[in-house]
Amino acid sequence: MGEYNRTVEMGLQIVLRSTPEELVVARSDPGRRLGAVILGSELGMCGQFNEQMASHALKKLGELQARHEDRLILAGARLLSRLEEEGEKVQEYMPLPGSTTGIAARVQEMVLKIQKWQTRRGVDGVVLFYHKLISSSAYRPQTVLLWPVDLEWLQDLEKKPWPYRVLPTFTMPRERLFHALLSQYLFVSLFRAFAESLASENASRLPSMQAAEDNIAERLRELKLTFNQLRQSSITEELFDIMAGFEALSNKHV
Repeated sequence: MGEYNRTVEMGLQIVLRSTPEELVVARSDPGRRLGAVILGSELGMCGQFNEQMASHALKKLGELQARHEDRLILAGARLLSRLEEEGEKVQEYMPLPGSTTGIAARVQEMVLKIQKWQTRRGVDGVVLFYHKLISSSAYRPQTVLLWPVDLEWLQDLEKKPWPYRVLPTFTMPRERLFHALLSQYLFVSLFRAFAESLASENASRLPSMQAAEDNIAERLRELKLTFNQLRQSSITEELFDIMAGFEALSNKHV
């Protein structure tokens, strides 16, 4: 995904070098009507994964100063209750992929949904919240402005030095190529977010499963100790019964 994203950025860089200023219609603010996509987990046993994401998303939404009635939120099933407890209404739900094979289909659905938000719901800004994996067992919540495209990012991309000696050319109309590359940028950003979120979820689940395994092992040790104590007590009682019977028989014969 890193290489795919790099290819899209290089394509944008070339188009921006020869694009009139009026072609680049982008703003740095998310707009008044805000759409938010919040990625969590669909399965349990992942610690505070969903709680941390809900807290982060609510904090950032507050900083964006979008009114509750101007927010359109899409979230996973396990995030619904947490967000609603904080007074946030979730308008749409989408099941999240449980493996990498399901990411592409979900991303395509998400792209179509964002387009419907823009054309039918009047959404002029889309923000994405997800967990990013930073090590084999650690992750950090991230916020990405999907739309409108960050104008400063485009300007920095245009000024970035080209890494090769020859600049490539293109034959497609500039505007058509520019919007096609922006669509690919949206796709790769969503795909990477889904993949990072899934990796972070698995990283969060490993310590939880390890803790559960340790608890089970400790419980088994306690049960084994209790069993041995009960077994020893039972054997001792049987021995006392045998000795008492032997003494009773011995006294009878005497």
